[in-house]
Amino acid sequence: MDKWLGVPLAFLLPLTLVVLSGCAGEDAVRGRPGSAGVRDPYFPRLGNGGYDVQHYGLTLDYVPSTGRLKGTAEITARATQDLSAFNLDFAGMRVDSVTVDGDSAALHRAGSELTLRPRDDVARGDTFRTVVRYSGVPRRIVDPDKSHEGWLVSGQRAVGLGEPTGSMAWFPGNHHPSDKASYDIRITVPEGQKAVSNGELRSEDTKDGRTSFDWHSAQPMASYLATVAIGPYKTETSVRTEKAEKAEKTEKAAKARKTGGGKAGETGKAAARTAGQGVTPLPIYNAVDPSVAADSTRLLAELPAIVTWQEKTFGPYPFSSTGVIIGRKGDSQYALETQNRPFLPGPTSVATLVHEMAHQWFGNSVTPKSWRDMWLNEGFAEYTEWLWAEHTEKVPVRQSFEEAYEDDENWAFPPAVPPSAAHISNAPVYGRGAMVVHRVREAVGDAAFFRIVRGWLETYRYRNADTKDFTAYVERESGRDLGGIWDAWLYGEDRPPLD
Repeated sequence: MDKWLGVPLAFLLPLTLVVLSGCAGEDAVRGRPGSAGVRDPYFPRLGNGGYDVQHYGLTLDYVPSTGRLKGTAEITARATQDLSAFNLDFAGMRVDSVTVDGDSAALHRAGSELTLRPRDDVARGDTFRTVVRYSGVPRRIVDPDKSHEGWLVSGQRAVGLGEPTGSMAWFPGNHHPSDKASYDIRITVPEGQKAVSNGELRSEDTKDGRTSFDWHSAQPMASYLATVAIGPYKTETSVRTEKAEKAEKTEKAAKARKTGGGKAGETGKAAARTAGQGVTPLPIYNAVDPSVAADSTRLLAELPAIVTWQEKTFGPYPFSSTGVIIGRKGDSQYALETQNRPFLPGPTSVATLVHEMAHQWFGNSVTPKSWRDMWLNEGFAEYTEWLWAEHTEKVPVRQSFEEAYEDDENWAFPPAVPPSAAHISNAPVYGRGAMVVHRVREAVGDAAFFRIVRGWLETYRYRNADTKDFTAYVERESGRDLGGIWDAWLYGEDRPPLD
């Protein structure tokens, strides 16, 4: 049912007259409503126009026995136009109250769109603060490809996963990847439960049988990368140090001697060039469901070496901490690259962890402007798996490329133009996307390729980028016209000949 909340109906007409008379002044703001979507090619109603979120402050209280969540979202944003009204994306739970800069705001709700009309128009360039209080049982969202996201509950456990739209199931906001922000997330759960989120854990306090966890993410984050994982997790903290890195190098060298070495790829050369350099201490926070703790030991032990190798390959790790959340099989249908620490449904393969950690650079730091640019995330993450296989198992990247080339699923559609929202996570986005990356490498040469990739990640660090940005950057930095690669491998309908 559509309705207005937050302002008594009898007050609306007088308020309108006051606002109109106020606008008669020469200096009054004459705003217009922000758009109810950003016209994403696949999710046109997702996101909102007219403002740019700077920070989310989320205060959440969850009761696993009832599945109820009570939340307060404090959203600090900057107006990008004169605003008379603006929208938030929010699916499901009841909205209890809304204020803008301390004053009650009128609210109209239609589906997953909240339209807020503040008492006074907001001038372009001004920063304003919206507070939404809400409650209820957060919902599970079914994606166009039939996978599940949003708020996923399994017994006393729950996890919020947001790609591509699920984050709006547990907090209101601007839920398009083009609007990134910093976050503070405070979650209160029954004593004995843990609540794990993004960034750094600032405090953990227990009072009256309930424990509150305060998490802070200073670096910009797209909302689909935000997570809250609640359950009886076992947690551990450590720091990746130079001493640990030296031990890892010694172990790798011993393994290489046993296998007889082999032809070194560019990634091996890059590691050799930086072998004498120290590494920046990096806090690691891991959370593991106790039912899979024993089976997760080996995977957790690989994490520091994976991050160190990826830093040497792609440049500095882009965030202030790392780690992984390992739930149980069935807690979700997939692994997801939630920022700082990916969520894994049980102890996965090392290759999967490599893939999700690669997303900290490709997707989390450099984030797509729209969901059409998904291949920039997944193509590079898949290609990182190929590089890792070469680095650790001596499987040439060219072999992985040729295997992907022979897989008919990778040729269902061009990776840069999935036919619908249901296809943005299909095989061509991953496998053929990785093939595009390798064709660029072959065209420009190893040294130029890794220089360009590191430069791309540095140039667009914490920003959004699309396919046009990437193709233009590669051609500018390589000094080559690569239109043939883009036409045949990125946009072409047919399978190009393999040379």
